[in-house]
Amino acid sequence: MTAAPGGGRYGEAVFRPGQAGEGRRIDVGALVYDDITVARLRALGAGPGWRCLDVGAGTGTVAGRLLDEAGVESVLAVDRDVRFLRERPGLDVREADITAGLAAPDLVPGRFRLVHARFVLMHLPEHERLIATLAELVAPGGVLVLGDAVDLTSDRTPDTPYTTVMRAMWRGLRAAIGTDVSWVPSYPQLLRGAGLGSVAAEIHVPPLLPGSPASRFWADTWERSRAAMLATGLVDDAAVDAGIRYLESEECAALSAGMLTAWGWKADDGSAP
Repeated sequence: MTAAPGGGRYGEAVFRPGQAGEGRRIDVGALVYDDITVARLRALGAGPGWRCLDVGAGTGTVAGRLLDEAGVESVLAVDRDVRFLRERPGLDVREADITAGLAAPDLVPGRFRLVHARFVLMHLPEHERLIATLAELVAPGGVLVLGDAVDLTSDRTPDTPYTTVMRAMWRGLRAAIGTDVSWVPSYPQLLRGAGLGSVAAEIHVPPLLPGSPASRFWADTWERSRAAMLATGLVDDAAVDAGIRYLESEECAALSAGMLTAWGWKADDGSAP
């Protein structure tokens, strides 16, 4: 695996699971995005009889809702650190690192009707290889669903306390842990390149309102990545503080980062999923 320029990885240099409140930050993010994700998975057919794999399962909110609401047969929840997943009853949990391969008795090619990974690949290099690895795990007739962030603070976006800090965050995370969302719009082509068909994608942009889960999520994320942002030289502590205050003010007029969700189907060869 190629290290980030700063030599760090997600969960080590930034967003450490052992840091107080990290599980809560992830759960606030779930409030922002889970309804959209679960609705899409159910629209794709996830339900009784489906064996599912959730890669980078975090605190297990999506995996738990697949079991409780969609009624799937099983969910194997995989993460490099599973401390939060152990708190979720009913989940099959495995500690594993996708970048090192997923060779294990319960992680075999063609096993899962649904393979899902959200906010995982954006933090990792070798995107084509990893997507191909995940596609191999999909059963004939099954679907691979990938979700990641899309940066909407382009150079033409008006400068505000929000855009200033958000741009610094993306640059700082790229330098510190390798986060790169610039390639995320290529998901449909990458899924086709992995041999999947009936590929489609959609983008959801949650509203930024004072006190909303989206605003709370970004404020906490900025606090936890503050050192990486300061290292870019684009912001100082005062600018980060101003961005957080802006999120909570009635003056806030901004677009949150979007979540792109893309999916592709493996051809059904007639065998059982």
